[in-house]
Amino acid sequence: MNEFVHMNPTKLIFGQGTLSRLAEELKPFGRKVLVAYGGGSIKRNGVYDGVMAQLKEAGAEVFELGGVEPNPRLSTVHKGVDLCKKEGIDFLLAVGGGSVIDCVKAIAVGAKYDGDVWDIICKKLYAPGALPYGAVLTLAATGSEMNAASVITNWETKEKNGWYAHFNHPQFSILDPEFTYSVPRDQTVNGIVDIMSHIFEQYFHHTPNAPVQDGFCESLLRTVIETAPKLLDDLSDYESRETMMYAGTMALNGTLAMGTPGDWATHNIEHAVSAVYDIAHGAGLAILFPCWMEHVLDDGLARFKRMAVHVFGIDPAGKTDRETALEGVRALRAFWTSIGAPSRLADFGIGEERLEEMADKAMARGPFGVVKQLGREDVLAIYRLAL
Repeated sequence: MNEFVHMNPTKLIFGQGTLSRLAEELKPFGRKVLVAYGGGSIKRNGVYDGVMAQLKEAGAEVFELGGVEPNPRLSTVHKGVDLCKKEGIDFLLAVGGGSVIDCVKAIAVGAKYDGDVWDIICKKLYAPGALPYGAVLTLAATGSEMNAASVITNWETKEKNGWYAHFNHPQFSILDPEFTYSVPRDQTVNGIVDIMSHIFEQYFHHTPNAPVQDGFCESLLRTVIETAPKLLDDLSDYESRETMMYAGTMALNGTLAMGTPGDWATHNIEHAVSAVYDIAHGAGLAILFPCWMEHVLDDGLARFKRMAVHVFGIDPAGKTDRETALEGVRALRAFWTSIGAPSRLADFGIGEERLEEMADKAMARGPFGVVKQLGREDVLAIYRLAL
């Protein structure tokens, strides 16, 4: 494996009833708190009332930023930054899924920067600092509750950029699996795909001697595959929600990436799609990941064969390595289809019309990928496989 440095300072507070810890966790951070959330589901399922009760107990002066989009937009980040600067906010609290947390991460650094936070998101300069923030998670998917990465969409320019500031981890994240009971089936499916995709992005590499990391990835993938049908049969099954929530956190808190730089090509390709069409990120990944796998199969044959055998239980006897590997890719597609994930861009009315535009956006920072470095023609080929 490669040499590495790992640090994750986020305090993870996990389990039933853990929201009762919020008031105590807020004590070191000042009185003025900006609470960010999405479309209002937290007001219907009681999470909002519980959070506000804790903020009242903490003696906080509360400001609110609702309406954070599923693909959080720069315009919403700007609103939050302006509010922080105007009101002298001390602490940010994201209540929702990964999109809300990603938005808060951008607001946190934007509040400490005199220019447009898009400069930081576009990696033109490094973030000079950030307001402290925490999270109350309501959706198992992105792992944003325990990392310093964020993805923001500039809807005016149709750009969607991932970015990172090493000091921008949540101070704490509260994860009560019961808060995910009200997540609808389609969003639950998208979350499952997102979790698996994060693991795959770190699993596909050419780094030698990484048996621990590979074993972590394979174990997590098998657990998610085993848990998903049970969860989708009963969306209020506590044990399944608990397992999926923890898997989502472990999938992207840095543990799997130690010493093994992953691929991340599929995420880049999908970001261009959802920047243009605003589809759910997990849905886009479900469509594109098997297509990427088919396109780069021969460049990572040993790894794809390993996935087939160790994750999907494919028997390699009497088969070539390529046949085994391809059977594994097909098993992934079949599994995602079985839980109701989309399989074609056509499912969202996406055809040939804007493939060139999306390919240009995917290539904005030049060639990318680890299993195979992709150029523009590779990206177009993957999009065409996905039609």
